[in-house]
Amino acid sequence: MSFASLKKASAGGSTFEKLTREIDKLNQPAAGSSADERFWKPELDKSGNGYAVIRFLPAPDGEEMPWAKVWSHAFKGPGGQWYIENSLTTLGKDDPVGELNRELWNSGRDSDKEIARAQKRKLSYYANIYVVQDPAHPENEGRVFLYKFGKKIFDKLTEAMQPAFADETPIDPFNFWKGADFKLKIRKVEGYWNYDKSEFAAPGTLGGFDDDKLEGIWNQAYSLAEFEDAKNFKTYEQLQARLNLVLGKTGSVSVVNEEDEEVFAKPMPSESWGKEVSDFREKAVAASPVEDEEDTMSYFARLAEEDC
Repeated sequence: MSFASLKKASAGGSTFEKLTREIDKLNQPAAGSSADERFWKPELDKSGNGYAVIRFLPAPDGEEMPWAKVWSHAFKGPGGQWYIENSLTTLGKDDPVGELNRELWNSGRDSDKEIARAQKRKLSYYANIYVVQDPAHPENEGRVFLYKFGKKIFDKLTEAMQPAFADETPIDPFNFWKGADFKLKIRKVEGYWNYDKSEFAAPGTLGGFDDDKLEGIWNQAYSLAEFEDAKNFKTYEQLQARLNLVLGKTGSVSVVNEEDEEVFAKPMPSESWGKEVSDFREKAVAASPVEDEEDTMSYFARLAEEDC
């Protein structure tokens, strides 16, 4: 798609219609990485608050959607090893963690269900953004980044495209001309990053820029297709081997179908292991969310932040 075609499609509303159709599909029930300079992350001040203004960008040239979504699993096994992997359910395929989770969930034991809940799969989204304001790091302003976010931010996008009340006008947040800047407002609430006060500004052309400037910004966008590319996912057999290692198993794990899309895999059922998972989950959620540390606990703190 050329830039001229993008503008024409945006003016005609076809891109917005495509987005709303995708939102409808996502709302229907259905069966991370080390420091990367392509990614932008908000930062909290000493009082525990964060503020920035960003603009979500249209789909990159040659791609259909302005976001990518990836399911992943992250949990600690009974022997102290970690399982941190993308889920094959992202690709519509069976995943060994989801299958094991079904077995645990259907066992009828509360301890099994608690483990399954603690290890439920997590949905992350990826989009290109233009940083309008970043008080914590002004050097980021005027630059294009990838932004990884969770359900709460995606809900804000959904609400903008599909407002709940008749007096609210739908907004295409990913439109250069008809979209709106997103004022990201973060507070620390009981250890979590809370985005409830975040909101969209009035719609208008990004930065008041002319088309030449907007085209230059668009050309800086990163491909999102890689996040959902099958070649970047491990095979079922590789994931099963890793799962067996984390759970301390040497044999194969019985295969069952995934049922609850919110519930993840879990280790061997035992009350002591269930308590360990519960204790760890509380510690991980309460951990201070320092975004740039690469140790395991900070990783899980970031998972908690993105879910908010």
